[in-house]
Amino acid sequence: MPNIVLMMSISLDGYIEGPDHDISWHRVDEELHQHMNDTIRQFGALLSGRRVHELMAAYWPTADTAPDASPTTIEFAGIWRDIPKVVYSRTLEKADWNTTVVRQILPEEVHALKEQDTGDLGLGGAEVAGEFLRLGLVDEFRIYVHPALVGHGTRLFPEADIAASLRLIESHTFSNGVVLMRYEPAAQKPLNGRVRQARKEP
Repeated sequence: MPNIVLMMSISLDGYIEGPDHDISWHRVDEELHQHMNDTIRQFGALLSGRRVHELMAAYWPTADTAPDASPTTIEFAGIWRDIPKVVYSRTLEKADWNTTVVRQILPEEVHALKEQDTGDLGLGGAEVAGEFLRLGLVDEFRIYVHPALVGHGTRLFPEADIAASLRLIESHTFSNGVVLMRYEPAAQKPLNGRVRQARKEP
């Protein structure tokens, strides 16, 4: 059965974006861009929240028409338009570009998506990722650590009563200094499955 893969870029101090949603510190060169293209092309669908989807939808549908668009940009624009997308939002009325809007994250519906067996499902966005983690729905982590300190902004993993033991299955350093770390839940599970609620001391 396909995995749900949490795939996000973060700063060394754990932020996915700085103040005012700044991501100018992301280091995406042709090597990393091609890697992303090759990875996302294999996914069966992309799962995200409204903010991530709207950020992508504001650029990628027509990115390949820009006169200075690079080959990797042209390639990814087609990948993004064609891949099925699920957006979890209580406020978004509709979304184009092969996108389905879902109001609530329900485990049975997520499992039904996995059972379609179209490929791994890529998950992005801090708030949606936090809910997937709380529900024990994340099968794999692919975290791209960029060599930057942001200081303030949006953390990928906010403080929450969630704990899990993970196992490193791959690491790779790109030539621009970005490091990919892939983790999966550890085989030994003293955590009530893949994710448990942390106990609070009285």
